[in-house]
Amino acid sequence: MQPQIIQSHDPGFHNSDLPKTSIRLLEGGSWKKQRTIVLLPAPATMSTKVALSHWGLAFPPNQAVHRMLCTGMEVGHAYSAAIEAILAHPDLKDWEYILTIEADNIPPGDGVLKLMKQMEAHPEFAGIGGLYFCKGPEGCAHIWGEIADPVINYRPQVPRAGELVECYGTSMGFNLWRLSLFKDTRLRKPWFQTIDGSEGRGIGTQDLAFWSDARKYGYRCAVDCSVMVGHHDLEGKFGPSDFCW
Repeated sequence: MQPQIIQSHDPGFHNSDLPKTSIRLLEGGSWKKQRTIVLLPAPATMSTKVALSHWGLAFPPNQAVHRMLCTGMEVGHAYSAAIEAILAHPDLKDWEYILTIEADNIPPGDGVLKLMKQMEAHPEFAGIGGLYFCKGPEGCAHIWGEIADPVINYRPQVPRAGELVECYGTSMGFNLWRLSLFKDTRLRKPWFQTIDGSEGRGIGTQDLAFWSDARKYGYRCAVDCSVMVGHHDLEGKFGPSDFCW
């Protein structure tokens, strides 16, 4: 302990600049309802490293969190069926957020708080995701589409360190969504469907198939490059085993 003169009262760090503290709390939005449903489509087991990161996720103080596992289903079907169940539930249907998180993603402990702060600051976005990469040495960022190009595209974009990057589509490995989005009856159902060309709508993963429809009705999305998420390859399908890309 350093030598110091101690008074009988210390108002504390946050009280020392109350206007600044008030702005911080307003921007975070934790004074409002920020109830979050966590959806995890998962196999029977998952990596202990991934599980540890999920356990360590912080949520806004004194806000409700409800976790749902979706097992034994194809990923697109899992998400669509879970959201149908949420909207049919008398309580959960009125919550504010859905967090989609997957069994091979390792998010930072403050990742949810950062995404939520961005959602509060940017009501124009229906979904904001963390930054992670495709597995393998040449993996690209899951930032799909150059938004400056008026022609809708899903070319993987280069991350911009610390910035919020709007794009045409996000992946679902660590993504925060406004639940109200899924109450829009104009959206095609099932919301998330992996398409293989047999439907006459091209080929695509369930997440980008969703955004290709949602964009028609003005819904926008972005990736927060300050929320850095690891992509864990336990089996070594894309390189060394037990490696985080």
